[in-house]
Amino acid sequence: MKRLLRPRTFAAALALVVPAVLLGAPAAHADPVSQTSGFYVNPQSSPAAWVAANPNDGRAGAIRSQIAQRPMASWFGNWSGDISRAVGSYVGAADAVDKLPVLVAYNIPGRDACGGHSGGGAGSVAAYDSWIAAFASSIGNRPAVVVLEPDSLGDFSCMNQTQINDRVGMLSRAVGQFRSKAPNTWAYLDAGNPGWVDATTMAQRLNQAGAANARGFALNVSNYFPTGDNTNYGNRVASALRNYGYSKPFVIDTSRNGNGSNGAWCNPAGRRIGTPTQLGGGAEMLLWLKTPGESDGNCGVGAGSSAGQFLPEVAYKLIYGY
Repeated sequence: MKRLLRPRTFAAALALVVPAVLLGAPAAHADPVSQTSGFYVNPQSSPAAWVAANPNDGRAGAIRSQIAQRPMASWFGNWSGDISRAVGSYVGAADAVDKLPVLVAYNIPGRDACGGHSGGGAGSVAAYDSWIAAFASSIGNRPAVVVLEPDSLGDFSCMNQTQINDRVGMLSRAVGQFRSKAPNTWAYLDAGNPGWVDATTMAQRLNQAGAANARGFALNVSNYFPTGDNTNYGNRVASALRNYGYSKPFVIDTSRNGNGSNGAWCNPAGRRIGTPTQLGGGAEMLLWLKTPGESDGNCGVGAGSSAGQFLPEVAYKLIYGY
């Protein structure tokens, strides 16, 4: 690793572009940005694998240059097999080239309970606690960004109080695992999107879920709301957190928000890729968390597909906005 010899231009850029209100939030961990030289591009992502398998397809060139060669998060869940091996291998590959990997943990029991298209998750509270502890341990001292459990704090409407209590407990313990076992990781709790839960309620849920010990919170994961709308909402959530004695920075998923939202969340037509992964831009980071072209489920322009399945035609249309 060459972190100590490399100029800190990546971190310097962060200091220049993050709004002052966000820079005021204390870091929960050491800074993984200053330890790396940019974001990791996964050569084995689903769009990269499709391009490699279909080099003569007329859509391959655009998907390669506009999606596959750009930094995106990799998602880990109950499909990942041995989570220690899966996470360790991914973070190790990024560390070997001095890049910052972005990971999404998506395995909480009752996952997507209200939406229904991405159901599943660990079989019990104890199983999740064990799984997320192994996830954090497998990162260890290597730098990383982790987004914890999309939908988990917005998806309360079909849950009873016991289930909600279990969920915020799991999230709080998960944050603690990253704080203790992955000291160079920035962990962000998912906080929904501007069209879901009001900022005051979301701040309350974040606080219950251990946000005080996280780096911050994540917005718009797998959704389409414009960056400006998310920035306004994120600032309101950050302000509301001050009622609990602290504030936090946030990141925004811009992978598919180039044309904004039409009110639908499940494979809507006419959407477009947004600003590529970068520092700043109205938040601490703009990140491609959802992989453009991966289905939200059997719905919309992804009818007949399953959640997470890569659809080249959907990816191609996202590039051009139709």
